[in-house]
Amino acid sequence: MLRFGMDRNHTVASFTIPGRQWLDADGQCSGEPPEFARQPAEMLAMYRMMVQTRLFDTKAVNLQRTGKLGTYPSCLGHEAVHVGVGAALRAEDVVFPVYREIGTKFWRGIAMQDILLYWGGDERGTRYADSPQDFPFCIPIGSQMPQAAGTALAFSLRNQPRCALAYVGDGGTSQGAFYEAINFAGVQRLPLVTVIVNNQWAISAPVSTQTAAATLAQKAVAAGIPGLQIDGNDVVGVRHTVAEAAARARAGEGPTVIEALTYRLSDHTTSDDASRYRSADEVEQARAVEPLLRTRRYLEARGWWNEDAEQQLRAECSATIEEAVKQYLATPRQSSDAMFDHLYANMPRNLQWQRDLARRYAAHR
Repeated sequence: MLRFGMDRNHTVASFTIPGRQWLDADGQCSGEPPEFARQPAEMLAMYRMMVQTRLFDTKAVNLQRTGKLGTYPSCLGHEAVHVGVGAALRAEDVVFPVYREIGTKFWRGIAMQDILLYWGGDERGTRYADSPQDFPFCIPIGSQMPQAAGTALAFSLRNQPRCALAYVGDGGTSQGAFYEAINFAGVQRLPLVTVIVNNQWAISAPVSTQTAAATLAQKAVAAGIPGLQIDGNDVVGVRHTVAEAAARARAGEGPTVIEALTYRLSDHTTSDDASRYRSADEVEQARAVEPLLRTRRYLEARGWWNEDAEQQLRAECSATIEEAVKQYLATPRQSSDAMFDHLYANMPRNLQWQRDLARRYAAHR
């Protein structure tokens, strides 16, 4: 029976946003860690990938500064989210990144030279050999969300035990596409996991100017789906929480929104100067709780890691990165025609004009 009136002071809905953390800033584990965190091979694999991601990130910034790479968005400080998510997923799942998630891509087998090619302006860098189902970086804010929901719908219609995982930034949750996607996923009980990487800053705008909500995770409540908040600098918590959400999704139990609290230690991109809008003290406070430091402390406390192993790992990663850079720089440049190929069966006249103009500019390089 439909009811159009209600008693005064009647509570229509209430909610709680759970918070999760395993590894604190000192590398101490609160409570019994998940099984994988008790296995040195599992933890060392994640730590190695986190170190590789950070060293690659540093190299990419240096390449941009010397004119060998285009504008690049650093992922400094995001390594636990990226690697934890990668380790939580299965190969058959599909990832919809934003533009920083290189740690997830590396974990899923995507080559370093592909990442370099993409940020060097070569779209061949999105032709992934080992994880072709994953989507390329998404530059427009929020547009990956409906795509991820649509892919999740396809998995549901086909009765495939797979999930789509979409990254979105804190600023991205202010886009209509974010809510439209999670609302649709909630109605249809789609296998969609949304990871909000709350790094505190949407370019130069803090979260406080983006939303009046106490958390970003609670935006899931309006869509009728679970939302929770985790420490995004805790690789154990990220992996465990995302793995649970992905398992729920594959089992037909519907979507989840996970807000991962972290911090962007770098500029927004190499074209940004973050010192103009945030204080040095704020950045230093964030550095004290950053993910690599706490993960290494956890490993060392168990006798799984030491300084010699650290230096050997960094040397190995640096050699691998240098080889990838060498391959990238040796890759023959595409013709300027490449940006016009594969768009239309019959190219419209205005694009023909642009293609011819690009050819003339390219001839003088």
